[in-house]
Amino acid sequence: MESITNCDLVVIGGGPAGMMCALTAAERGLSVTLLEPQQKLGRKLRITGKGRCNITNNCDVRTFMANIPGDGRFLYSAVNRFGMREVMDFFESNGLPLKTERGNRVFPVSDNANDVAGLLTRLVERSGARVLHAEAKDILVSDGAVVGVVTTQGQLACRAAAVCTGGLSYPLTGSTGAGYRFAETLGHTVTPRRASLVPLESEDAYCAELQGFALKNVTLSAYEDDTLIYRELGEMLFTHFGVSGPLVLSASAKMRHWGEKRYRLEIDLKPGLDEKKLDARILRDFEKFSNREFKNALGELAGRTMIPVLVRLSGIPEDTKVNAITREQRHRLLRLFKAFPVSLSGPRPIDEAIVTAGGVSTKEVDPRTMQSKLVRGLYFAGEVLDLDAYTGGFNLQIAWSTGFVAGISVLKDDYL
Repeated sequence: MESITNCDLVVIGGGPAGMMCALTAAERGLSVTLLEPQQKLGRKLRITGKGRCNITNNCDVRTFMANIPGDGRFLYSAVNRFGMREVMDFFESNGLPLKTERGNRVFPVSDNANDVAGLLTRLVERSGARVLHAEAKDILVSDGAVVGVVTTQGQLACRAAAVCTGGLSYPLTGSTGAGYRFAETLGHTVTPRRASLVPLESEDAYCAELQGFALKNVTLSAYEDDTLIYRELGEMLFTHFGVSGPLVLSASAKMRHWGEKRYRLEIDLKPGLDEKKLDARILRDFEKFSNREFKNALGELAGRTMIPVLVRLSGIPEDTKVNAITREQRHRLLRLFKAFPVSLSGPRPIDEAIVTAGGVSTKEVDPRTMQSKLVRGLYFAGEVLDLDAYTGGFNLQIAWSTGFVAGISVLKDDYL
């Protein structure tokens, strides 16, 4: 195949890690070609955080590490070189004002993910990096070192290649898993990929019955077997297959042993009231509606859509007069409000996940440079690596940190 150009570095993938890598390397004076088949850079970035883009988390390194469930130690060097404060300074110094919200989540003041992707696109162009809208097909290696990249538009001769192809989630944005194939072809171990930050399926018929019903200001608890692994206040949603929404996605990241362990959820529908206060509240409503049937007495305690489900799960016949409900029955209802159960059968498919867990083994990548330990001039950054995090901006921080370190390290010995 005819060579279409020569350059120092080919960056494969125009997402957050790829753009950060390309512009960092180009600003050092390297000739850089960024390969991205999509017509816009940062396609997935533009839809993250419901289109708002949770850029990072305004926390210290210890807190960051606590939000990496896998090999967080691998990231220690990268996040100390280009951490949360550096990322925030990077965007603000380039004209994108930021704000910190609940949970120290950092967003652009504009609440528009396109502003983040647009700024990075402009910085890539300004850095002198060349953007080529083509797909990488193969990485060429000779004598243990990268010598070129084969693309759908021809062959690029280069001295280094950075694989920043993302994971398997959101395939319509270009996440095809090609990076895993490149890694395996060149001798790297790729750990099993699975969905993380993903909606969850339930066989409980009432989830489908409640489809589209959103819960706000509830506390969701998740259990692995009978051990509490997650508890948080926020929002969630019932769907035709089970449950989704911010709380569910966050909880799913803690569920890493499907098939070996059992998982279930409990929803506290009234987290602002302890059991004693809630019981008093229920008693007040029961006194108020004492002559009504039970099914017509919960209108001030629960959403209309949820009332038939609560009635059914309580075991109290719906036509029971409220003044005939026993103390034991009332306590069963109270427990439902404080621990509404959702059984889980598994996660949704990986292409519905926000993040892919698993990937290129970090044991075969130098954490100080992101260079392969097996092939000279081969670098990895971002979600293609076996790294993932909980929600709150930590996954994007992994992309920024690893992309920066790859870009600042590539061919370093030649440019001292």
